[in-house]
Amino acid sequence: MILKIALFSGFAGITVFIGGLLANFFKHHTKKTPVAQQFVHSLMCFGAGIILSAVALVLVPKGMETLEVLPLCVAFALGALLFMGIDRYLSQKGGKMATLLAMLMDFIPESIALGAIFASDQSTAILLAIFIGLQNLPESFNAYRDLVVSGFKVKTTLIIFFFLSFFGLIGAFLGYQFLQDVPEITALLMVFAGGGILYLLVQDIIPESHMEGNSFPAIWATLGFMVGIIGEMLI
Repeated sequence: MILKIALFSGFAGITVFIGGLLANFFKHHTKKTPVAQQFVHSLMCFGAGIILSAVALVLVPKGMETLEVLPLCVAFALGALLFMGIDRYLSQKGGKMATLLAMLMDFIPESIALGAIFASDQSTAILLAIFIGLQNLPESFNAYRDLVVSGFKVKTTLIIFFFLSFFGLIGAFLGYQFLQDVPEITALLMVFAGGGILYLLVQDIIPESHMEGNSFPAIWATLGFMVGIIGEMLI
């Protein structure tokens, strides 16, 4: 069991670093060539579809299985409102770390929930780990640009992302150790993360992924959601 948790939570976390490496490779923080621009927008749209499927197929449905209507709605709304408040605060301050902070705010509770779920439902936990990993990719991709543009050196940014990739492993073990017998808290964490992710998706990722006069990125978003459907049906 411990090995499985380490393996899948490790995958969920390492994509934070991979997203940063891809952003550096495609020079996401500088002017892009048409080919690179097409790849960037396609990746972001594919990630948006994956993120939406995580909310629609795993986070909220699993919360609905455990929670009553009122606590579910409160947790979901709090997730969205907290993300909005931090996003607006950082925007007013002129900061460029909103995407990074938002990524951590859903990555950490999701990872904790992942560890807790492993004790009772390994299939769902594996699916959630895959969703978290694929979700972190476009989020870290954008966060890389924000950090570099705000003045962080490329090497420093990649080092930060490397160490952040271990947050999933730490969170999963904490969840497994302390929350496996309290499914209500696990469900609240999942729904809270779902509300925050949905806010982030609509506020940041979808607008960033739009390309004028090009409908192909939207197809990638559809394919991303379809991948989520396939994963849910197979696992």
